[in-house]
Amino acid sequence: MPASRDYYEILGVARGATADQIKSAYRRLARELHPDVNKAPDAAKKFNEVQEAYDVLSDKSKRENYDRFGTAEPGFAEGPPGGGRRGGTYTWSNVAGRPTSAGDFNDFDAGSIFEEIFGGRSDPFGGGFSSGPKARAKPMRGRDIEHELVIDFMEAVRGGAKSIRVSRGSVTQTLELTIPPGVAHGTKLRMRGAGMPSMGRAPAGDLIVTVHIAPHELYRREGLDIILDLPLTIVEATLGARVSVPTLSGKAEVTIPPGTSSGQRLRLRGQGIKTEKGTGDLFIAAKIVVPRELGDEDREALRKIGEHLPNPRVGRHWE
Repeated sequence: MPASRDYYEILGVARGATADQIKSAYRRLARELHPDVNKAPDAAKKFNEVQEAYDVLSDKSKRENYDRFGTAEPGFAEGPPGGGRRGGTYTWSNVAGRPTSAGDFNDFDAGSIFEEIFGGRSDPFGGGFSSGPKARAKPMRGRDIEHELVIDFMEAVRGGAKSIRVSRGSVTQTLELTIPPGVAHGTKLRMRGAGMPSMGRAPAGDLIVTVHIAPHELYRREGLDIILDLPLTIVEATLGARVSVPTLSGKAEVTIPPGTSSGQRLRLRGQGIKTEKGTGDLFIAAKIVVPRELGDEDREALRKIGEHLPNPRVGRHWE
């Protein structure tokens, strides 16, 4: 049946949008609407609509069918003049890829059409269109399907199973994808045999999933290492302190040495991302937070301290 909503409208692109524009719009909306990031009640529904629209518009043949007939279902063609539609009906014009009049074949090779559809076998209607080497042609493998998946930061760190909905022709299936621990942003995961089925006895294509990782509110990643910004007061950074910090495996007590500058890093070995290839570290980056409001006594105390502090701007560039 024709789509209930316009797929171009769902992705917010023009009907003449390029493949790159469609992919860019999908990625932006997927990050914005992913249920792990967006907690709005209708986020999951909108996310599924975006996914469905992208599955159709990113596939050249589905998009062509959708643009012509308002649906991505194969074999759906306009009916004869006078109204009505018919599904699954192949005529010489829609099989050959160009309009023809009844009985007008010109240089059009009917045998080649049946070879494409039936994998090089003879005409099922007994015409015997193909012969020789073409008749022994091997059926072509099914086409690969590309899919975009957004996961949250901790899912990427720990790995696990993720359910995804994929359109394989006219059938939509829910598949379980294994996310390896420590998967990186932009990684392509392959599910063999989960792509489009072939028209003959050849293997189905593969499902290729590109993984996108949503940002975390505390952590950011550098390879297998995790970076955590640690807010410190002027006093803690100057005199040193003992501070509790969150790690991937729980809380940890760290010692801030006296005289710590903003941006200085402390390393917790082995507290980063763990993969089969190795384990990263957790780096704690000091971030000195200056108070915006101070009482008169505190201001005066700081002013007196400042009179005894050395000038941090030294060197010929500061003179």
